[in-house]
Amino acid sequence: MAFTPGFTGSPLDRVEFERLDPDIIPRLLEQGDALFLDLAEYMPAADEAGLVWTALDTDIPPEELVLLGRIEGRPRLAWLPATIQPARRTSAIMDILARLPAADAATYAVARSLLDWHARHRFCAFCGNPSHPIRAGWARQCPACGTEHYPRTDPVVIMLGEHGRGPDARILLGRQPTFPAGRFSALAGFLEVGESIEGAVTRELFEEAGVRAGAIRYVASQPWPFPSQLMIACIAQIEDPTITLDMNELEAAMWVGRAGVIAALSGQPDAPFLPPPPYAIAHTLLQAWSEGA
Repeated sequence: MAFTPGFTGSPLDRVEFERLDPDIIPRLLEQGDALFLDLAEYMPAADEAGLVWTALDTDIPPEELVLLGRIEGRPRLAWLPATIQPARRTSAIMDILARLPAADAATYAVARSLLDWHARHRFCAFCGNPSHPIRAGWARQCPACGTEHYPRTDPVVIMLGEHGRGPDARILLGRQPTFPAGRFSALAGFLEVGESIEGAVTRELFEEAGVRAGAIRYVASQPWPFPSQLMIACIAQIEDPTITLDMNELEAAMWVGRAGVIAALSGQPDAPFLPPPPYAIAHTLLQAWSEGA
């Protein structure tokens, strides 16, 4: 049983070895076949067909360009302004992402995460001095102490608690106060230092809903570019379904059977909840469970 979470499946060849050449971007500009993705304010240039790649604006200096990789052999670049600010997730961006082809959304996720990492990590974490991009934009180096820094990804577990088996099985869903009206989703939380995936799933389920996890099975993962996380989707067996809610994390939680999940995913008006959007791995997790994963 295969599922394709949102923000996966980019056609980018990440050209790791080309990045090692300190002159790779000037050389690509001289060749003249590089294409550019405009990401002003992190808003992707897009039309009805998907991302819009254009010829490069020659006013952008090479040191402010990032080599995202190659698609169909052609270099793909994005602008990293010296004054770039950390990204904000806006409803306008989310609306565009909901309409993009899956492969284009995945490519955008690479570009957004990379640029936003630069914006948030301009100073050396070792000595505090300003750092500068190296490796065609895929790393930074401190000129004062020589330390190299690489883009980080924060792991997050996202999980369904499952009570019962077969046709009588139910899953645990929660709701945060910031969700749209009626929306429920899988529970989630960051992995902590020195913690396994199974340990984080067990801890988060107990902290947020007061339920104890038994057997845990992995389903899928997803890069989530807001700002840069790896969502690790799991299903955990729960023996005692009694919920003790942490009101600091959730405002409501409920158990839902397979028929209710299928109704929600298919958009039926009498569904017991509004599901997460299709590009979220919580949606993939619900789909996988409804189909027997």
